[in-house]
Amino acid sequence: MKHNIIDIEKQALDGIDRADNLSQLEQLSIKFLGRKGILTGFLRNISSLPIDERSKAGKNANILKTKLKKAFENAFSKIKSDEDKDFTGIDVTLPGRVAQRGALHPITQVSNEICNILLRLGFDIAKSPEVETDYYNFEALNIPKYHPARDMQDTFYVAENIVLRTHTSPSQPRVMEKTKPPLRIISPGKVFRCDSDVTHTPMFNQVEGLMVDKNISFGNLKGILTTFIHQFFDKHTSLRFRPSFFPFTEPSAEVDIRCVMCKGKGCRICSKTGWLEVLGSGMVHPAVFENVGYDTDKYTGFAFGMGVERLAMLKFGIDDIRKFFENDMRFLRQF
Repeated sequence: MKHNIIDIEKQALDGIDRADNLSQLEQLSIKFLGRKGILTGFLRNISSLPIDERSKAGKNANILKTKLKKAFENAFSKIKSDEDKDFTGIDVTLPGRVAQRGALHPITQVSNEICNILLRLGFDIAKSPEVETDYYNFEALNIPKYHPARDMQDTFYVAENIVLRTHTSPSQPRVMEKTKPPLRIISPGKVFRCDSDVTHTPMFNQVEGLMVDKNISFGNLKGILTTFIHQFFDKHTSLRFRPSFFPFTEPSAEVDIRCVMCKGKGCRICSKTGWLEVLGSGMVHPAVFENVGYDTDKYTGFAFGMGVERLAMLKFGIDDIRKFFENDMRFLRQF
């Protein structure tokens, strides 16, 4: 029995020394330690030995099993280490991999274009948090608690007085509290409302603007927005100012442009009217100035706001807003 154990050990260790790759080692491990291996068979046949030899034979076999496992582990580690040293990680004979060319998302492109036009008109960019207080999102903009206008907002409430901003206008009272007139600011960013269909999403992008100074009139508002529309679309784009209502402006107006799809003839997109609404605007309500400490007898101003997705849909002729968020590369590669 001792002779058999010694023979098994010698054969196994000699085989490990001669093995020069992982495949050979794997075969040797199966040969000696596998379920049908030599050492496993030896242990199963111990019951056939005389009773006085069984204990010693089993002990020696288990000692050898532990020794061989360790020997195989060391051999596997050594061969792997040698292979890692030989591999540089670079095969200079392979053809190079061409990196795919990326591009800005169409919403980012349109947002940048809007901001660049308004920056050239003298506006500065102002930022505000996306998680906003109820005060700056509503009350500072002349939308007090229980005001009917809040029913139109479909607001996401984070806590009792904390909301996901429903527009980027909260940046306006924040800036006015810290800045004396004159000022011109625009506020680009994400906003959130409980709404979802082919023309609305729960999260979308806006750019809102504010201009405050002495003797600012509705004529200034019309001049700025007309210039913006002509630069964003083209100088032949017809537009009109239509009376509307917003709590933070008085008087208020919505700006429509001649339908870019049917050129004013009437289609499904413009509901057969020939016109499309693109933004809201108006003269800043005196109550908003009073909330930030501006002298309403001395200063006037105007504000406006537009949805980036809506302008992008009109600019690129897209009929479903959800395409901007589906990450379909066939769609995105067009931009």
